[in-house]
Amino acid sequence: MRIIVTGANGKVGSQLVAILSKQHDVLGYDLEDLDIVNFEQVRTIVYQQQPDLVINAAAWTDVDGCARDPERAVAINGYGAQNLAIATHEIGSAILQISSNEVFDGHSTRSYHEYDAMNPVNPYGYSKMVGERSVIQASPRHYIVRISWLFAHGGHNFIHAILNAVHAGKQLRVVVDEVANPTYNDDCVEAIAQLIETKRYGTYHFCNAGYCSRHEFARYFLDHAGYSDIPIFKISRHQWSRPSTPPVYTSLANTFGKQLGITLRPWQDAVDMFLEKEDLLTIAE
Repeated sequence: MRIIVTGANGKVGSQLVAILSKQHDVLGYDLEDLDIVNFEQVRTIVYQQQPDLVINAAAWTDVDGCARDPERAVAINGYGAQNLAIATHEIGSAILQISSNEVFDGHSTRSYHEYDAMNPVNPYGYSKMVGERSVIQASPRHYIVRISWLFAHGGHNFIHAILNAVHAGKQLRVVVDEVANPTYNDDCVEAIAQLIETKRYGTYHFCNAGYCSRHEFARYFLDHAGYSDIPIFKISRHQWSRPSTPPVYTSLANTFGKQLGITLRPWQDAVDMFLEKEDLLTIAE
């Protein structure tokens, strides 16, 4: 299969290129090579390369930045996805769009299923919803893959931010009323690699099994990285001022992937593996 991966220098995109290249002809494009907001450039590259599948891992993921400039967020995360979907549809190819748990409002009392109604509460979530709807409307051969609270090697994420704060001697204050699924980049990419072999188009939730609060997440990886003596002060989301308003409860249920035999391990096991690969794991259960 010939595959184009956009956002190839990002954490999801670079891992996709590395994993999929073992079995497929993969072409990775980053912003310098392909501006997904430029429709003519998108169309030219798609027509030249004739991919069987385009995986759109390009996105503006700065949630607070999106709150400051919502029009730019929609241009990149919404219209950029639409451009790719239209071009791939024109040549009869498929598209896989990476999306987010933040398309939901967080008001549910249970985990969100793949076809629950979207109702984002911040500009980032809105832009990702626009991207999903644009892809679905433009191409019948589509996969939507939602992820949440991604952590990856070699990049800035929640785990690295907390550990950096510990090393700097800062007091830790972490919210207790934001709940979602921590997702290990490597596990998510493996699930995507399995999905594209099925050609079962649709919407999927590829997060590690189980959910927790930000505070529980931080407490777990600190304990398992040898920092059980470091206190974490519990705060509410209202005590953490930021431009974007995150949804409160956005646990995602992997319903449809499970039907295909695609499951992700519990988030605790994924964190242990992440810490082990980072040479940080001191305790495993």
